[in-house]
Amino acid sequence: MRADRLLSLLMLLQTRGRMTAQALADELEVSVRTVYRDIEALSGAGVPIYADRGPGGGCALVDNYRTKLTGLHEGEVRALFVAGVPGALADLGLAADLKAALLKLLAALPAERRGEDKWVRQRIFLDWDRWQKTALPGSTALQASAPALQLIQQAVWEDRLLWITYRRQSSFYRRQFERLVAPYGLVAKEGEWYMVCAGSADAGDRIRVYKVAELLAVRTTADRFTRPAEFDLEQAWRAWCDHIRLDRGHYVVTAQVSPQMYLDLPLYLGEHLAEGHDQHWEEDWRAAAAVEWRPVTLHFDSFEEARTKLLGLGAGVEVMTPVALRRSLLDFAQQVVIRYSRH
Repeated sequence: MRADRLLSLLMLLQTRGRMTAQALADELEVSVRTVYRDIEALSGAGVPIYADRGPGGGCALVDNYRTKLTGLHEGEVRALFVAGVPGALADLGLAADLKAALLKLLAALPAERRGEDKWVRQRIFLDWDRWQKTALPGSTALQASAPALQLIQQAVWEDRLLWITYRRQSSFYRRQFERLVAPYGLVAKEGEWYMVCAGSADAGDRIRVYKVAELLAVRTTADRFTRPAEFDLEQAWRAWCDHIRLDRGHYVVTAQVSPQMYLDLPLYLGEHLAEGHDQHWEEDWRAAAAVEWRPVTLHFDSFEEARTKLLGLGAGVEVMTPVALRRSLLDFAQQVVIRYSRH
């Protein structure tokens, strides 16, 4: 509608200053001629706006004219700019409405606050994309991280160093570590909060990501850090996600599957099957109905994950390699038999 377009044009000039007619036309998805007609309409309504045609020209508001916005305090402004344009709203066709609302808000802020959106988005990022296939191992409910999350958020706002305590464990060790970190930002994805940070040095340390719910303790400090000018929270997060995706599935297991288990295997281990194994699975199973056992290749993130998942399938799957996993499964099975044979 034209009224919405006129308001959007006004907000663009308030937010960005002088713009060419072509740039306005591109933003509003109209012709340059329509832009000039809209400027004439705004001018006739009393808005101090002008347009200079030709090279070096442009459209602008006179004397820093802008509308006023009152009633929003600092926390509310920050909360609004965290949102961005979530994929769910885009799917519903509401992305344009949200963009327009944020543009109006930004245009109405005082000049010294108009960089607030960039400031916030360098510290809080909401990732609306889903993890490929499954979430990261160990996903838990968000509420467990609430106390630590508030401390981390405050440190992120204030560029303040944090002491964090976390645990690393496997079948062979379980150790607790304490680290001084510079919390650059927080990312929310699929009900989990992640802290993106670096070491306590102002620059040079690699970017690290910790799941907030898995931190054992968080302590604030009085010391501040200098945020690298080139740091971009979304880019750092995307790079870390790409690394995680490439690193997943490196623990390869070869196994034999019984005819009874073969058809249902995608239901239990679909995300772990080697690429191509799930193509025409049911037809493949029927063709091999007379075969007692079928070979499969499975990909897990770790020895522990493979053992946990395969134990749950009982005698329907026999691991061939790695030998260490095969022996570990045998040991667990024997322990279970001994325990239940006592009664």
